[in-house]
Amino acid sequence: MSILRRRPAIGVVELHGMIGGGVRASVYHQLLDRVERSARIGAVLLDIDSPGGGAAASEDLYFKVARVRQKKPVVAFVRGTGASGAYLVSCAASKIVALPGSLVGSIGVISMRPVLAQLMERLGVSVSVNKSSPLKDMGAFYRAASPEEEAKLQGLVDELYQAFVGHVAEGRNMAAEQVRQYATGEVFSGQKAKEAGLVDKVGDFDDAVDLAASLSGIPRRTARIRPPRPLQMRFLGRFLVGDGSTLLEEVEPLLTRRLWYL
Repeated sequence: MSILRRRPAIGVVELHGMIGGGVRASVYHQLLDRVERSARIGAVLLDIDSPGGGAAASEDLYFKVARVRQKKPVVAFVRGTGASGAYLVSCAASKIVALPGSLVGSIGVISMRPVLAQLMERLGVSVSVNKSSPLKDMGAFYRAASPEEEAKLQGLVDELYQAFVGHVAEGRNMAAEQVRQYATGEVFSGQKAKEAGLVDKVGDFDDAVDLAASLSGIPRRTARIRPPRPLQMRFLGRFLVGDGSTLLEEVEPLLTRRLWYL
């Protein structure tokens, strides 16, 4: 975390990118833990531009932000996209501010995986499997799912969907049935999200800072708080045009069966 002045400040934490990819839940959990314990940070502003990500990673950040909110105000600002898991995280904040043209919502769960059976057959590649039970390789990429597997996976998706709706209902002080009207997987503009009660205010970054200052009673002063860069990137960063590892972090999870708030 960057060195902060002695005077109280609003800590600005950027959540830009896919949760579980470029936004690693464990790294941001530790960062938010330091923010929570810091006497120099009187309020937190989450600067969000994310399509969401892994269900478990998103939920982990949701609960951590909720813990921070118990000690100091947290304002979520949707800069570009605050969808699915990213919207879930914002629901743990004290207030949500969104740009009028931002994309908000996409409340729902999706499970997807590549099925490479036909490609493997063309290449003459097969997979030999020994398993302890019929469902042990459920979600495998080398074959289609059985009807039993599809039913069980749908049940898991439905369970996570209910939990997602419950978190939104609690965070937005709405009835679950009301949330389900907007929990269709679609995204809304920031303006439409305000009308639906999914955000508190339509405005820009300065409006979000003003709100954080008002809620905390501290001067309008911000401090950017970023996770530490990996040692190899600090060493090689000046020689690299782009960070190839970030691309791999974003793509790798999509190649395996996972449950997403995405």
